[in-house]
Amino acid sequence: MLQILLVIAIVWLALTVIGFLFKGLLWLGIIALVLFLATSAWGWIKRNSGG
Repeated sequence: MLQILLVIAIVWLALTVIGFLFKGLLWLGIIALVLFLATSAWGWIKRNSGG
């Protein structure tokens, strides 16, 4: 499960970089950044809870 979260977080991070590199895709960068942070927080909670 943690590997899946890691892959998803990497995808969000890549989309964040792409979104901030191209001014027309700034909205993509913001959304991807929020989703990256949410995925990271969820992974952190799952890891600490032992599940």
